[in-house]
Order: sequence, then structure tokens, then C-alpha cells
Amino acid sequence: MKLSHALGRSGVRALVTLLLLWTALGGAGCGGPETQEESDSVKVGVLHSLSGTMAISEIPVKNAELLAIEEINAAGGVLGKQIVAVVEDGASEPAMFAQKAQKLIQRDEVVTVFGGWTSASRKAMLPVFEAEGNLLWYPVQFEGNECSPNIFYLGAQPNQQILPALEWAFEKGYKNIYLLGSDYVFPRTANLILRKHIEDRGGTVAGEDYVPLGGTNFSSVINKIKAAQPQIIFNTLNGDSNVAFFKQFQSEGFTAESLPVISFSIAEQEAKAMGAELVAGHYAAWNYFQTLDFEANSKFIRAYQAKYGADEVLDDPMEAAYIAVYLWKMAVEKAQSFDPEAVRKAAWGLTMSAPEGEVRIDNNQSLYKATRVGRLRDDGQFDVVWGSDDPIKPEPYDALVFPGKTCNWE
Repeated sequence: MKLSHALGRSGVRALVTLLLLWTALGGAGCGGPETQEESDSVKVGVLHSLSGTMAISEIPVKNAELLAIEEINAAGGVLGKQIVAVVEDGASEPAMFAQKAQKLIQRDEVVTVFGGWTSASRKAMLPVFEAEGNLLWYPVQFEGNECSPNIFYLGAQPNQQILPALEWAFEKGYKNIYLLGSDYVFPRTANLILRKHIEDRGGTVAGEDYVPLGGTNFSSVINKIKAAQPQIIFNTLNGDSNVAFFKQFQSEGFTAESLPVISFSIAEQEAKAMGAELVAGHYAAWNYFQTLDFEANSKFIRAYQAKYGADEVLDDPMEAAYIAVYLWKMAVEKAQSFDPEAVRKAAWGLTMSAPEGEVRIDNNQSLYKATRVGRLRDDGQFDVVWGSDDPIKPEPYDALVFPGKTCNWE
């Protein structure tokens, strides 16, 4: 029986219409939008504060990530694909970070995100990444007491920054310590850990004060510091508040010699923006300083200054953000996939000769890192005055403050 007899004229016309439509769409299963697996590019998110109080610190971090992406693309990309960065502004607001993270994952379909600075922004993003099954590469030191399978922590844990700094302070004879910070989760938790360890070692907490993030009035705090007469201040202020504090601190007659301050969020970028003369002679604890004498660091400095200007300075969060992109690339290539879960597992144990020295990703998704204390010079750079001999294993949960809590994803 002929097909035309079986279907009738109307049936044949309908069949021809369907065949023409099928052909126009490129065949069955081929008519949808091109996926990233089929494309010659792959999208990643870059999410930082490009406005607001944290922009002073986060714009250079964004720049370092874009530099790494540019270098990787120039060398052939990752798995043969060019990386396309989708840049968003968290605007120094935790809720905005969460909204932009969701937008990057759902609408832009990025395979991973590099971003954040404050712990408040990270904690706002955490449930988004866990719900969406995506990965955040977070580049800044933090307070610990957190271990998410959807976050890689590239900055220092407390046992890799604040506690080594305390060891240095005790070695110098500074045992009467004033704790000053911005009023959010990182300074609060960091100072909880510091207080426990100061008292456990036989030291004294001379005082503890917090100001709102972005706060600029320190008259009351400075009066309390005068009355308490500490030997050193441990400073966990963030953003623009540091400028206001050090200006008022200096105007009250304090110097680095009369009352040293060791900071945990002031690095080369902040010193440059504040004016090095305002903080010269004071200290900071980091894993990376621009003055480190490693070939990988010299290469990093040359590349960054060639792209952004010969007078630009580099700092610890920038370096951590820069190597985050390379470690993600290494994990993708090891996994032979952009799938977040495959990349996550492939990342465990990866090592890199980074600008800060040798680093390794632990199976708790933090890095083995060395710790240094630097003294700020008049030119805005740091002289390293103390350091750990070897990279320190990251411990998300301080045993004295959070006994019994551990993190191991393997």
C-alpha cells in the first residue's frame, strides 16, 4: 500500500511539514542551544566588591583573577577551551553576593566562581553553592569553624595566620594584648580564638572592641586603649575603617614604637591606598608578601605590573586569587571534566610552586601554607621579620575552641 493511501493527503502534508521542521532544526536532538561542552569556550564567575567599603581591597583581587585567566587562555586555555570571565559586583553587601552568585550559576551557567572577601559575604554565598552543586574558590584568610564541600579556602586558616602571629608576639614579649575588629563574623570568631589562646598561654586581653564594618569614629575606642595600656594591638578591622583608625591613632600621639599594631587585613594594597606613612613601622601577618624572593613571585609581579601598571603593588589575597584559577585549571585537567564534583575530588592533593612558595590542597579543601610576619616600610612594602619554617597544615577547627570538630572530605 502506498504511503499516500495509508495516510491520506492531509497526513502526507503533515508528515512533510514535520520533516521540513526537523531538517531546519538540524536533526533530532540537535536543535537546542549549544552547551559549554560543545562550545570552544567555558564560562567562570568572578564575584567581588567593585563598589562600597570593600572595593579598596577587592578590585585588585578581581584583577589578579583576570590576569590568571588571560595567561591560561594565551597558553591554550583549559581542555582546549578559552575561559570567559563573567564579572559581577557584590557591592560590599552579603545579600548582593548571594544574589549575584545565584545569577552566575543559574542564568550565566558558569562552571565555577572565584570570589568574595568578607566572611559575611562567604557565608551568604555558601547555601547557594551547596544548593546548586557548584564550587566557590575563596581567596582570603578567615576565622575557620567552617568546612563546606562546595568551597575551596585559598586563604589562611586561624592556625596559619592569627595563631602564628600570637606566637611571634609572645616571643617578642607582647603578652598584654588589645583586640580590635570590625563587627562581623571574622573578627568576632578570630578574637574568640585569640582570647582563648592568649589566656591559655598566660597572657592578658587588655580589651576587646568592635566597630561596624565601614565605621570611622574611633574616639571612644582610642580612649579605652589609652586606659588599658596594652603592649600591642591585634587589628582585625576591614576596609575603609583602617584609614580612619590609623589617622585618629596617629593624631593621638601613638607611634609604631610606642604601641605597635599587627593587622590581619592590611596588606600592600591597603597600605598604598591609605598612605604608607600612616602605617609604616607597624606589622601584618600573611602567607604572602610582594618582597618574597621566589622565581614564581618575580614572574607574578612582572606579569601583573605589565598588565595593570608599573606602580601597582601585589598582596596576599591577590596572590591567593591568582593561584586559585591555576589550581582550578589543574583540577579540571586532572578530572578531564568541568563537572564541579569531579573537579572537587581531583583537586585534593594538588601541589603548586606558587608565588608564596609551595602550596598543597588538603582534603579539607584548604591549603598547606607558610606563615610570615612583616614590618611595613616607608615605601609600602614589608620586610619579613618572622616566619614558619615549613608550610602549615590547615586546621578549620581550632582544637582549644572547637574541641572534637574535624574536617576531612576524602
